Amino acid sequence: MRLTSQQLRFFHTFGFLAFPGHFADEADAITRAFEDVWAAHGGGHHGDIHDHQNRSALVPFVDEHAYLSALIDDPRIDRPIATLLGDDYNYSGSDGNLYVGDTNWHSDGQLKPRRLSIKVAFYLDPVASDTGCLRVIPGSQHAMDDFAQAVHAGAHDYYGAHTEGLWGTSGQDIPAVALETEPGDMLLFDHLTEHASFGGTKRRRMFTLNFEALCPDDELDDLRESIAHLSRFWVSRAYGDVMIQTAGPERMRHLEQRLANDSHLAALTDRARAEMDEPSRA
Repeated sequence: MRLTSQQLRFFHTFGFLAFPGHFADEADAITRAFEDVWAAHGGGHHGDIHDHQNRSALVPFVDEHAYLSALIDDPRIDRPIATLLGDDYNYSGSDGNLYVGDTNWHSDGQLKPRRLSIKVAFYLDPVASDTGCLRVIPGSQHAMDDFAQAVHAGAHDYYGAHTEGLWGTSGQDIPAVALETEPGDMLLFDHLTEHASFGGTKRRRMFTLNFEALCPDDELDDLRESIAHLSRFWVSRAYGDVMIQTAGPERMRHLEQRLANDSHLAALTDRARAEMDEPSRA
C-alpha cells in the first residue's frame, strides 16, 4: 500500500508516521526470529551474554536471518518507503538492539539539507510513555527551520547532558509525542527527527530497518563516506550474507548501489578492529 496524501502531508510536516497493528499477524514470528539472531550471536553484545547494564547492539541485524531479510520485500514496508523515496530507493542497513534504561534525545543525522533517509522501527514488547516507548519532537526534522535548529542544538545529546542547563527541564519533560506501541506495530520516521525514550526495562527489544533515496552519481563520494561509518560495527560489506544470498531481482534493486560502492569498507574495518576493544554499541 502506498501512503495516502494525508499520510504524506503528516510525514513531511511532523517527521514520523505510526502504523498500529501493521504486522500484528506476524508479531510472534518476528519476535522468534529476533531471538534466534541474538542466540546465534551469544545473546548480547559482541558474542557475550547481555549484561542488563549496557545496551547490546548488532549491525547488521535483519541481514542475518532469511525471514527478517524478507521484511524489506513486504509491500507493507516497500510501498510506504517507495512513496517517500521513489521506487529505486536504497536499503541502507539495519540494527538489532537490547536497550537498557533511558535513551536521551538525539537524531540519526546532522541537521542539514540532504537526501531523505528513513528509519522503520519495531518494538517487540509493549512500551508506554514511562516504559521506554519512542518519543519524537514533531517538526524537528526541518533542516532550515529556526525551531528545528534550536531543538537540535539543545536536545541533540545521546548521553543526556545539558537540557537542564539550557531549558531548566529534564529530558523526559521535553515536549514530545510518546508513540506507545504493541508488538506488531510499525513506526517510521525521518532520520533527522529528534527522538528519545525514558523508563525502559533492561532488555528492551527493538530493531530497525533504514532506507535512503538513491544517490546521484555526482554524490557518490558522500555515499562511500556513509558506508565507511559501518566500519565501527566491524562489518566488511554493506550487507550481511543472508540478505544478499536470499535476494531476488527486486530486492537487489535496493542493494546494488551500496554494494557497488563498499570496496573500501573491509580495510577500514580491519583498522577499526585493531583500534577498538569491541564493535560500537550505537
